[in-house]
Amino acid sequence: MMTEQMLLASASLLGLMILAAALLKGWHGWLTLKERELERRGLPDKADTGSRAGSPEGYQRIEIADLKERIRKLEAIASGVDL
Repeated sequence: MMTEQMLLASASLLGLMILAAALLKGWHGWLTLKERELERRGLPDKADTGSRAGSPEGYQRIEIADLKERIRKLEAIASGVDL
């Protein structure tokens, strides 16, 4: 016969399993959404000479340089130097 403690432990375990399954389903849905967003953006064709033409590595380098510049400005502001 199941005691009260065993019943409570079983119910808790079942609830935890249901919660984990729901979170896993949500995670997969979020990944699918992000995957679709990336596919929708896509990479430009070689014939495209718009502003998005270029390599992703070059874009990342520009972003890193921009972030470094922002950090430099913030450090200058923090130390009291006027730019």
